[in-house]
Amino acid sequence: MSDDDAVHEDARDEGPSAGGGGDRPDGDRAGSDRAGSDRAGSDRAGSDRAGSDRAGSDRGDGAGEQQPEANPFERAGRSPVDGPGGTGGAGTARAALRTLARQPASRTYEIGGDGQIFEGNQWITQFWAGTRPDLVQGAVPQETLLHLDEVYREVPGYARMKALLRGTRLLVLCGEPGSGRKATALALLSELTGHRVNRLDPRHRVDEIDTDALERGCGHLLELPPDDGPAEHEPHRGHDENRDRLRRAGRTRVRLSELHLDRFSEQLRGQEAYGVVLVESGDLADRLLRGRYGMYCPPPPSDEVLHRHLRTLLRGEPEGALDGARALARRADVTKALGLDALRPREAARLADHLARRQKEELTDEELLEDCSAFVRAQARSWFAGADRPGTLPEALPALNATAFRIAVAVFDGSAYSIAAEAAELLTWELSTTLDPEQPAGRRLFGTHGDARPVLARSVLEDGELDLGPAKVPVRAIRFQGDALATAVLAEIWHGYHNVRGPVSRWLRTLCHDPRPEVWVRASIAAGVLCSWDWIYGFGELIAPLAAMDTPVPRMAAATALAEAARNPRVQPAVVAVLKDWANDDAEELRDTVLLTHGYVLAAGTVKGSLDALARVVRGREATDVDVIGTASFSVVRLLASGEPETVTRRMTEWLRDGRTNLANLVLVSMLNTLTFRTTHLWGLREVPELEPHAARPLLVALLATRPGLAPHLAALLHHTLSTARSGEAALDGLGSLLRRAAKDEEALDHVCRLLPLLGVGRRDRDRLRGLLKELVGDRDRPMDRRAAGRMWDAVAEGADR
Repeated sequence: MSDDDAVHEDARDEGPSAGGGGDRPDGDRAGSDRAGSDRAGSDRAGSDRAGSDRAGSDRGDGAGEQQPEANPFERAGRSPVDGPGGTGGAGTARAALRTLARQPASRTYEIGGDGQIFEGNQWITQFWAGTRPDLVQGAVPQETLLHLDEVYREVPGYARMKALLRGTRLLVLCGEPGSGRKATALALLSELTGHRVNRLDPRHRVDEIDTDALERGCGHLLELPPDDGPAEHEPHRGHDENRDRLRRAGRTRVRLSELHLDRFSEQLRGQEAYGVVLVESGDLADRLLRGRYGMYCPPPPSDEVLHRHLRTLLRGEPEGALDGARALARRADVTKALGLDALRPREAARLADHLARRQKEELTDEELLEDCSAFVRAQARSWFAGADRPGTLPEALPALNATAFRIAVAVFDGSAYSIAAEAAELLTWELSTTLDPEQPAGRRLFGTHGDARPVLARSVLEDGELDLGPAKVPVRAIRFQGDALATAVLAEIWHGYHNVRGPVSRWLRTLCHDPRPEVWVRASIAAGVLCSWDWIYGFGELIAPLAAMDTPVPRMAAATALAEAARNPRVQPAVVAVLKDWANDDAEELRDTVLLTHGYVLAAGTVKGSLDALARVVRGREATDVDVIGTASFSVVRLLASGEPETVTRRMTEWLRDGRTNLANLVLVSMLNTLTFRTTHLWGLREVPELEPHAARPLLVALLATRPGLAPHLAALLHHTLSTARSGEAALDGLGSLLRRAAKDEEALDHVCRLLPLLGVGRRDRDRLRGLLKELVGDRDRPMDRRAAGRMWDAVAEGADR
């Protein structure tokens, strides 16, 4: 029981006045005679408890034996996870489960360095799909520019971009690949030069461009490679041979600056030409945006881009084809298959091609959905392909930092940005030490600004709430712009790059040691998903090391990962085999992990199977084994909150009839937990939506509210717990805690008042409850509300009529 809900021991079990009716705790006498009542309660507490002892002894479950030195009821109401937050709130677990959906089916596709995608037998570029000609080195074909006139939709700020380009002759457009920046650059240059646009070789940097390479009166487009400007990150430390090798290869590192852009601007002015430089979002873009030439290129509205492409692709088709294609794009199964909130122009063009082919009956619905599901996989593939080149740490560090950030957002999608950012830094260190063990990487203090960094992971910052269990706090949350991106990212790194598995596994294990549920819950569920994809590797690298730890948080994380992995029906038998082996192992840590895992249902497959597994472990232990009873009872209570409480209460009744003290203690401690554990702390890996409105209430109240027919069974179990000598005192404390909470919650008070008559059938029971109510009202420090206590008093009296 928590300190907030504690009551004075010297006032326990105060009985009513003679005659059994007693004085209502909201009457005048209860207030004026409070001191005398306290003394009377102290004198009579011994006789009441003696009666309780006899009642427990009569039940024949070992209650009459002398209390053993080890008391399994001392841990009642305590989470098996020590530290702040306990198991955390249900909202954290639900958010993680929503984020990491099933892995999409695989499909073969390749991504070129220019952002072109080869899928099946079809080339797709930024502006069109199908057989449209590709952009080539040198002059941009007139057909390309004319087609662009038909499909291009101006981005926000287009007029300001054009004015800046006219004034300085040079514009630096920053944004993500596929966001429409290349189309915008071509549209601007084409408009100002009368469709005369050249592409400059991206192998040459701005400082290497000669005036002779610029054609008079033309527009010039230069797209810098993603790793341009690596000097933005920390300087070289050691490894002089790598630096010398790069110099010999002619790859001298030059930091792009305003000076280089000023020179390029003057060159263009001298030729009466125009130039646009494309820079991918990152440190270099962040710096150039603060200069005179830089502008951010936001993506245009995807619906309008889609409409323009469809209008072109369906030209000549029967009337209604365009409207039919647009309606198909809004269909629920199509948007779900896409898994993206808003399409980028390149993706809108691809979708337009798929929709047009479907309208022409060149594709079936199944083929259309399969094509749509490839969008998020293509995005993930483009993020990680060659992210560590050229293979030396200083040069690769910017890309590794972005890679780590994307993986961290996949695990903490929808959670606090601060948690995701810190996790990304830890992963960057793991990736860096794997790439170059002799040269550990430091952290930049003032790198990419937090407002600009989310775009690296196609994510946004927004106001959100973090569920801590007892409370929800406002946070600055980060979220992918697409429900399917998190799973696609983890699938890409897990299946596509074996050498990344090691650092990612070490990173997740580190996160699973974090006592904050907002961290270890997310990490453990992600670990479970990875294990379900490759059990052999995941079990050895993720679960087994965590389960063997001598601290509770990693073991709880291992149990969560095991249960999540068992969601895959092909992996479940392997999980069951491991749990059986560990249940018979001498290591207490492994046994503890087994007990925690069976609280999630998924490993055994059914609630009944989970209860059987828990009972097998408990039966083999002493009745006074505090750790086993405490951990197993937590899992029993979690199963009560799993959506099938009827099955659990029936089994608890059977355990009491069994006559073995260890199983009886399991029931007693479990009932104590229902009085004090908030429902939100008992989250599982299966949805139980009916309990969500009662998340902050004790589980017993939540069950009374959602399963009113279960009240007699719960009351019988609670009555037994109150009447048994070894658990009676702790149960009275827990019930006092529950009554205090109910007195402040009108809806909970209604449910409690329907339970109390079921607990007060016998006179001794009513005396016990009335004594508790008097004590709560008479508490000098925190007296309970008398109106609520009066309602409870009357409810107790109704038990005499039953």
